[in-house]
Order: sequence, then C-alpha cells, then structure tokens
Amino acid sequence: MTTRAVFVPAAGAALALGFVGLSSVATAQAPPRFDAISPVQGAPDNPGSGLDAGANGLPQLRRRLPDNPNSDGRTTPATLGLGGESGAGASQSNATSQGFQDPNTFRLDDRVTMSGERTGGKSTAVFNRGLSPALRFRAAPSRRNGSAIRGTIRESTQTSVQSPRLTPVVQEAVVGVPLPYTATGSRLPLLATNPALGLLTPGFILGTDLSRPIPAADPAYAQVGYRIGTFTVLPTFTQSIGYDSNPDQTTRQFAKSSAALRTEGTVDFRSDWSSSSLGGSLRGAYLETPQNEMASRPAADGIVNLRVDANRDLRIDAQGRFLIDTQRTTTPNLQAASAVSRPLVALYGATLGATQTFNRLSVTLSGLVDRSEFEDVRLTNGGTIRQADRNLNQYSLRLRTAYEINPDLSPFVDVIGDTRVYDQRIDSSGVQRDSDGVGVLVGASLGLARQVTGEVSAGIQHRSYADRTLRDIDAPLVNATLVWTATPLTTVRFNAATGVTETTIPGSAGVLTEVATLEVQHDLLRNLSIVLGGSVLHNEYKNSTIRDNGFSATARLDYRFNRWLTLRGTYIYQQIDSTSAFSSFRDNTFLIGMRVNP
Repeated sequence: MTTRAVFVPAAGAALALGFVGLSSVATAQAPPRFDAISPVQGAPDNPGSGLDAGANGLPQLRRRLPDNPNSDGRTTPATLGLGGESGAGASQSNATSQGFQDPNTFRLDDRVTMSGERTGGKSTAVFNRGLSPALRFRAAPSRRNGSAIRGTIRESTQTSVQSPRLTPVVQEAVVGVPLPYTATGSRLPLLATNPALGLLTPGFILGTDLSRPIPAADPAYAQVGYRIGTFTVLPTFTQSIGYDSNPDQTTRQFAKSSAALRTEGTVDFRSDWSSSSLGGSLRGAYLETPQNEMASRPAADGIVNLRVDANRDLRIDAQGRFLIDTQRTTTPNLQAASAVSRPLVALYGATLGATQTFNRLSVTLSGLVDRSEFEDVRLTNGGTIRQADRNLNQYSLRLRTAYEINPDLSPFVDVIGDTRVYDQRIDSSGVQRDSDGVGVLVGASLGLARQVTGEVSAGIQHRSYADRTLRDIDAPLVNATLVWTATPLTTVRFNAATGVTETTIPGSAGVLTEVATLEVQHDLLRNLSIVLGGSVLHNEYKNSTIRDNGFSATARLDYRFNRWLTLRGTYIYQQIDSTSAFSSFRDNTFLIGMRVNP
C-alpha cells in the first residue's frame, strides 16, 4: 500500500513533467508568427493574417492548418469564428476541459521573439482564416442572381432585332446648310396644257427656265437661306443693266433699241417636316427700257407643291401655279403693230390628285383647273382691241398607272381628258371655239444610276370642236423633263412639250405647238459656272398656211464672290421666222448685274 501510494504520486509527477517537457519542446520548436492589428475600427485583432516565418526567418504564406484532433482520435473540422463569438468561446471551453490547448486557440498577447519564445497574454479569438464582415463587404462584390454564362447566352441569342421595314424613319430638320437643288424644269410641261403656249416666245420659255439659280459646285458658295418656323426660305434679288436691240420684238423696220434695266426677285422655300412636304418657287421681274417705254414690261411665274402622306400607301398631291407675261403685238393672233404697250396675259391654275400604291403598282388620279385671261389692247389712235372673247377655263382629268420595275425604271400609261369652255360662247369672228380633247401617253420615269433622272413620254391626242366649221385635230404628244449629270462638273437639262393651243385666226381650229429646250452647265472653277442653252419653237396653224419657226440661244456666266454675292452676265438671242406679215423679228439682249442672296 505504501509502495503503491508512493508510486502513484511519483507517476503523476513524472507524467506532469513529461507534459511540461513536451510543451517546452513544442514551444521551442514553434515557428515565429507575424501578427497584425485589424484595420477596421471596432473589430478584433487579426493575428497572423496568413504569414509565417520561413527557413530563412523571412515571412512566407501560411499553409492550411489541419483540422482539430478530437479526444477520441477523430478529427473535427476547425470552427471558423470571430473573436467574441460563440464559436470562439466553445473552442476555449473545450480546450480547458481537455487539459490542453487547442491548436486553433492562441494567445493574442503572446508576442513571438526572434528566439521563437512567446510572452504573456491570451486571446479569446479563434484562428481566423476568413475576413471580418466589414472586410468581407469591402473586398467582395455584391453577388448577382443567376449564372453569368446563362446571362451571356441570353443576351447574345434572345436579343430582339426590329426589322428596318417596320421601323418609322423620322428625319430631323437640318438648319444652316444649303438645301439640295431641285430642278424647276417641270414648268415647261405644265405650260403644254395651257391655251396660251403658242403666244409665248422661245425667249420667254428659255428665260423662265434659266431664271433659277445655278447650283454651286462647292457647298462653301451655296446659299444657306433663313429658318422661319419649320420652313427654309431662300430669297434672291438681282439687278442688271445692259442693252436690248429690239425690246418690242417686232419687225426690223419698226425695231427701236434701248438700254435695258432688269430687276428680278425670287423666293424659294421648302418645309423641313419629317413627313409630307410643302415647297415652291416664286419669281417676279420687270424689264425697263428708258429709250422705248412702250416695250417696258413685267413678268412673273410661280409654282407651289404640297404632298400629304396619308399613310404608307396613299399620297395626296396638290399644286398651285401662275404665269404672267406680255403678248407680242405683231403675233399672228393679235396683229396690233400700233399698240401703245404690250398687253398682259395671265395664266393660273391648280391640281389636286391622289396616288395609291399596291406593292410595285401605283395609280394616280388628278384633276386640273386652269384659267387664261387676256388684257385689252390700247392703240396709239385711241382705239381698243378687246380680247375678252379669248378668256377661257380648262378642266382636265388625268389617270396614270405606273409599275416600278426597279428604283431606276418605272414605266407608266397616262390617259388625259379635258374640256375648254370660253367665257363668251361666240368669239369676235362668229365662231364657237369650245372643244373637248383626249390623249394617251406611254412613258417612263428614269433614275439611271443617279446620272439621268426625270421622265419621258409620247402618245397621241385628239381634239374636237363645238363649231362644225372647225375640223378636228389629231396630233402627236411628246413630253420630256430630263437631267443628265454627265460629270460632277457638267450637267445637261432637256425639256420638251407639245400641245394644241388656241388661236383667233378665222377657219383655223388650233395651233400645234412644239417646244424643246436644251442647256448645258459646266463649273469652270469652284465659284465660276457657265450655262449654254438653246431652244426651238414650231407653231403650225391648222387649216391655215401660217407657220412660225423660232430659235433662241442663251449664254450665262455666274462668278460667286461668296455665299451671298454673285456677278452675273447674260446674253440672249431670239429669232422668229413667220409666214405671217410683220410677225418675224430678231433680238439681241446683253445684261450684266449683281445677284444677292441675303
């Protein structure tokens, strides 16, 4: 018993010394630890945040610690806790109850010296291989729901693409840049249906066509205009001075030359709407001849077009037009050489139509109303020649069916019917000149590679008269408006029109009038343009021997100093050879002036 009692305390002491020795050896062999202070205020220290001493004494990344050994030899996963949490307290309690220190439990105030010894203190925090909530929040981005791969596939495969055909195109208005040039050559074919076309000289037709501004080759010299509401307005004023050899346009024995002062103003405008459009061109001019006051005369013309896009397949078009000119006093229809001045003739009218599109097929129905009025002629002897019996109204209906083969070619068929009704049922010669006409034309609208644009048509017309003494007229119909952009510096314009116009010659039912105009524009420099033009006119008085053959030529030079100031020089030659007495003439006109585009 004594021996056993003595042996038990001795064994306990030996066992205690063994544990102390092992602890000392373990403490002596433990590598130095690199503790850190937590950078987050209010959070516990984070000792040994991932670093241990290497073989050379320098810090290196810490290896992953093994799981905690349990008392029964099994391993229990290390608890990832934070200082002061329940996980830390449980580990500490477990370590105390087992009689040894848990490897995951360390002393916060144990400072490791260079010799590997620890000094003082004990930490309540478990070794932390994770970050504190504040650090975790700062270091890790917010988690997004769903899979990144799934989202990427959805974005690349399930993106809805809208068809361009179903997307409405809204054109924003552009201000401060020159407007695209639009040809006004359509004026000439419009005059083909007017009863006074045979009364106009080729010089007027060519002069009207050439009165429009020459488009500048360089946008730096193009007119900008003014922005007024939703419209862009381009006003122009031209003052010229020169010489006219025969302002009366009469025979050589009665010709009287004079200095010429020509004042002209034009206003072009166009809407800046996303759909539909309204635009036009208005011109007024006055020719003053101081040495021959009887030859002084005004001239004006204008055209306004409105397009309403009712829907994708329906378009409504409206047009208003007018023309004011003076008659030659020696024309076969007047023969008033002793007139005090040239009498005025006014033409004005309107068109209303609609175009319905069925895929590539389009049908256009238009109604036209035109009015012609003639001024009475005052004679030098105090007498007057009344022309009220020449005033008339013309009502027309046009049906066009077109098929678009491609954007550059659209053939069409036109059917035209009209009736002419005079204010006075019987004219001064006792003839009733009311008539009805019908015509058929076949043509095509062209846009060949953007170089040749316009339309050309040909057909036949028939006209019958209310008075049985007047024979019906069958005549060809030819209309053309073409613009050929030969090169970026050269443009060619061609206009042609035919029609049966009215006359006062007894026994003659009407005049077959044919007019053609050709002009070539070439830009010699960025700001220097030249235009050479010519026109021909042929009048055939049906059931009469009277024939008129006319020719006109024009040369015009524009030198632009800047956007708003242009120097213009013009030369016009006109000639009419007629089988009617005193109806032939020749005229030369020279003008030089300044064109202002404010």
